[in-house]
Amino acid sequence: MSTTADGAGPASEDAESTGDDAVDEEPDVATDTIDLDAYDGPTESLSLVEGVRDGLELELARDDSVVVLGEDVGTNGGVFRATEHLQDEFGPNRVIDTPLAESAIVGSSIGLALSGMRPVAEMQFMGFASPAYDQLVSHAAAMRSRSHGQYTLPMVVRMPYGGGIAAPEHHSESREAAFVHEPGLKVVTPSTPTDAKGLIAAAVRDPDPVIVLEPKRLYRAFREDVPEKPYTVPIGEASVRREGEDVSLFTWGASTQPALAVAEDLAEENGIDVEVVDLRSLSPLDVDTIAESVKKTGRAAVVHEAPKTAGVGAEVVATINEEALYYLEAPVTRVTGFDTPVPLSTLEDFYLPQALRIREGVLKAVEA
Repeated sequence: MSTTADGAGPASEDAESTGDDAVDEEPDVATDTIDLDAYDGPTESLSLVEGVRDGLELELARDDSVVVLGEDVGTNGGVFRATEHLQDEFGPNRVIDTPLAESAIVGSSIGLALSGMRPVAEMQFMGFASPAYDQLVSHAAAMRSRSHGQYTLPMVVRMPYGGGIAAPEHHSESREAAFVHEPGLKVVTPSTPTDAKGLIAAAVRDPDPVIVLEPKRLYRAFREDVPEKPYTVPIGEASVRREGEDVSLFTWGASTQPALAVAEDLAEENGIDVEVVDLRSLSPLDVDTIAESVKKTGRAAVVHEAPKTAGVGAEVVATINEEALYYLEAPVTRVTGFDTPVPLSTLEDFYLPQALRIREGVLKAVEA
């Protein structure tokens, strides 16, 4: 059996006889790169969830092989309305409502990717993705290695994750570490509308499976001016949100905004200059940016809302020890969720890393 030009799924052996159903060449996956800091073209004010939607809309329009599928993504526009109106624009064969069966959604996406499509699957909540875990780790993550590079799976799985709606179990989990641990999966998470749009585009165009973790707390938390044109945010590159000299604060997703607020308060009230690094890409990690920041500041803290034990924060600490140990002037501190299930209702506020705990964690690193 032959493959497509980039190995993304198999090419049909009887392409000439199957007409439009045949997939005999790889779609254009050229990357739109722009300097977001210097961009002065047309913009639009978007929230993070609107950034996701805009990115999906542009990719659906750009590439006919892109399809969106999941529970209620079509008629209802998704549980958080991230796909609202997309079915009206592209039709039910491109934006597909599925049964409530996460394993089938991801399994179908694998089949679509093998046949030359670029599926974007939605899990309504990260906690609902457990039934699809076998499909993700046993097949999606393994396909490139299993086929010795003959096949790749250009597919995306979107997962709203973390706190923000004070709901019971299965609705507020942050299980990013489970997916980061699986070779063959890429894992990204935006903290701004601009990154949401660009990371979605990069994930859709990537030749391998990408999990896009979308922080629910930030879906409608704020708006910013986002370039109207298509662009990508490179997977594997962190973003230094605030430069500083005294301590490095590493974070991602919904924890980025409170981390930035704490950094400003510490600068104003304590004269402590905090560098805030938004990892954005959890797998692969941007090891160079992590190391360079710690080599500059000599101190570090990590904040995330997932449980502490064996979290991605521990991997960041290990990376610092491997790449910048002799630059450290104090142990690295961690500010995280607790090693318990996420509580519901108002107890969620005590579970998630808030400003006071982040501040204490940074001060512990600075004053050690």
